[in-house]
Amino acid sequence: MKLPWFGKSRRANRAPSAASYHTEIIADVLVPERGEPVRFFSRKLVRPGKLHRFSNRDLRESLLLGFYLGVAAVLPVAWWTSICGWTSKLRMKRHLRKDFSRYAAAVRAVLGSGIDAEALFRGLLAATHRRQLLLAAHLTGWGWSLAIRLEGLDGLVAALKRGRGAIIWCDQFTAQTIIGKRALHEAGVEAHQVSVDFHGFSDTIFGLRFLNRPLVVVENRFLKSRVVFERGDAYQVTVRMQRILRENGIILMTNTIHAGTTFTEAAIGESGWAHLASAPANFAARGGTALFAMSTFEIVPFREYRAVISPELVAGEQPASAAPATKDMAAKNLELQARYILLKRDRVLEALKLHPEQMMAWSAAARLTERSDDVTESETGTS
Repeated sequence: MKLPWFGKSRRANRAPSAASYHTEIIADVLVPERGEPVRFFSRKLVRPGKLHRFSNRDLRESLLLGFYLGVAAVLPVAWWTSICGWTSKLRMKRHLRKDFSRYAAAVRAVLGSGIDAEALFRGLLAATHRRQLLLAAHLTGWGWSLAIRLEGLDGLVAALKRGRGAIIWCDQFTAQTIIGKRALHEAGVEAHQVSVDFHGFSDTIFGLRFLNRPLVVVENRFLKSRVVFERGDAYQVTVRMQRILRENGIILMTNTIHAGTTFTEAAIGESGWAHLASAPANFAARGGTALFAMSTFEIVPFREYRAVISPELVAGEQPASAAPATKDMAAKNLELQARYILLKRDRVLEALKLHPEQMMAWSAAARLTERSDDVTESETGTS
């Protein structure tokens, strides 16, 4: 089972097919009323990677999906949770040996040294298996009683009355991928998902053509459209997003720094560092788009879920879109983006404290500049 939070091994980083990036600090922007800065980064592709045709993980994921398709089609729902718990333990020793130390450091940096990191780690492994069985259950078409409680819809409806569209900034909890979209769809919300081209379980050619496709098909049932993001086609994607927002549409964006050319870093919890996408904050700051955070939690596995849309994230007044761009306006735009970043960070921390075992993308225990050799500071300032 691939866990999105876990970093690649040193062996994988040495592979000739790995893409190479150069990351630079754009600016450190102080938010005066908070007394803390937000660091903005840019990432440039130095050498594109060559895709593998197939990997050992593809074989494992294919077998696992096939197994879960059989479970979903044949066995009663009451058995599903225990089956996922059993399968999540099959490679437990390997996960504890290779992945646990980094996970534990990140969890304790955010939630404190007293947290039982191993219990959360085991809970995450089980939750990721339930995520795949949830996909299998939607693929088989076998109906079962499922309750999804959506909160915060009134705020979204009110914001749309301004006619500038809305962005829902989603966290990477295990239930968000399918249940979050389903919750909005069943409430009558027609949303467009911004997605990377290798969205799913694998980043190989086989994964793109076969393994990831079932997840995309299921998600698309609950979406109005999917805007596929490719690093070399950022301009066209931005234009399409602007058109959707001008038409007062709703865009879903997942909090990931792996797509796009810019991202941010801010302190979180006791001593952790959150890495957050900058695109949602940029759209809100430049165009006055309403911005919301969203988290989807598993309350009772395969039975009860809770999808929460936050109150609108309001960071201040947006600049007039018709005004000519100046250096001072660019600085003010970064200040406004930094406020949105901290508001989103606050919502992430609140959600983490509720169901930490379901979060797939944890923050880091150290700053990016303290653990990466390819980060150089090109222009750092405090605004």
